[in-house]
Amino acid sequence: MRKQTRQIRVGSIAVGGGTPISIQTMTNSRTENVDATIEQIRLATAAGCDIIRVSCPTPESTLSLRTIVKRSEIPIVADIHFDYKRAMEAIEAGAHCIRINPGTMDGFGVREVVKSARDHGISLRIGVNSGSIERDILEKHGHPTADAIVDSAILSCKKLEDLDFFEFKVSLKSSDVTATITAYRKFSERMNYPLHLGVTEAGSVFSGTIKSSIGIGALIADGIGDTIRVSLSSDILDEVKVGRQILKSLSLLPNSVNVVSCPTCSRTLIDIIKLSAAIEQSCENIPKSIKISILGCVVNGVEEAKQSDIGVFGFREGVAKIYLRGVEYQTITEDKICHVVMDLIDGFCVPSSC
Repeated sequence: MRKQTRQIRVGSIAVGGGTPISIQTMTNSRTENVDATIEQIRLATAAGCDIIRVSCPTPESTLSLRTIVKRSEIPIVADIHFDYKRAMEAIEAGAHCIRINPGTMDGFGVREVVKSARDHGISLRIGVNSGSIERDILEKHGHPTADAIVDSAILSCKKLEDLDFFEFKVSLKSSDVTATITAYRKFSERMNYPLHLGVTEAGSVFSGTIKSSIGIGALIADGIGDTIRVSLSSDILDEVKVGRQILKSLSLLPNSVNVVSCPTCSRTLIDIIKLSAAIEQSCENIPKSIKISILGCVVNGVEEAKQSDIGVFGFREGVAKIYLRGVEYQTITEDKICHVVMDLIDGFCVPSSC
């Protein structure tokens, strides 16, 4: 059961209130380079990104944002630090949401941003990181503990509440996975704002994927979280792919192909590693709810195949059986498996629409 948080909007995307968990990433091109930034947004959108964040540290970047917003197919969040004027410019440029950390912006700046956001009917994101906690809170806790992160986030929420503004989501990120999980859980117990999940500065595509999957996955399994961003020192498309896979693994990504494959052993009769990688890559962006199993032998293969929409298992050396919706469909040689499976997917429809 997901926690029912307050619902806000980021452009056309609803966040919170039980709506589908949205996937985010962040451009890393110079925002002043409009064409490069738009190209990244286009690729991220095609990969399944729902909302994208763009950094706006200079007047030139917020000037470029006006064109970027117009050409983007998905909502834009402007990432602002320290200078409230950049936030004001980004709002005027058409940003659908502004990410700020009230702890790094003076009171006047926060008031001006809130007023402008209200006037333009857009939402905000309070982004608290372990590296940007208020000095007095940090001194109280000694170092950036989960409790320190929560105290900082609640203080930021109160600043916006005191201005009678409630259209915001909150993130409480740390590079420490345990601190991140604990902070989100504690905040969720006390507040009802939609939560943007992530493990900040998670690392390379290998280690960062593991950290993010543990942190984000544990929270979503608890019913916590309304939108996610996987932070990797890698191509932004990797962030989108990992985010989608996390949701898919928890059966929270509608209209997606779920590929199940065995880890291989000496009984394996077909090349599971090659086949599963090829089919998974080919199915990455196919908008159909299909379960495909690819197993190496008959030990688990038969029953797993029967339980899948499309099931493949090694029957003899280099030969496989294919089951379609629990019924034996075809026996084929290994070199034809990918082609046959993709043809079946192309013609596949869910029972309710057949």
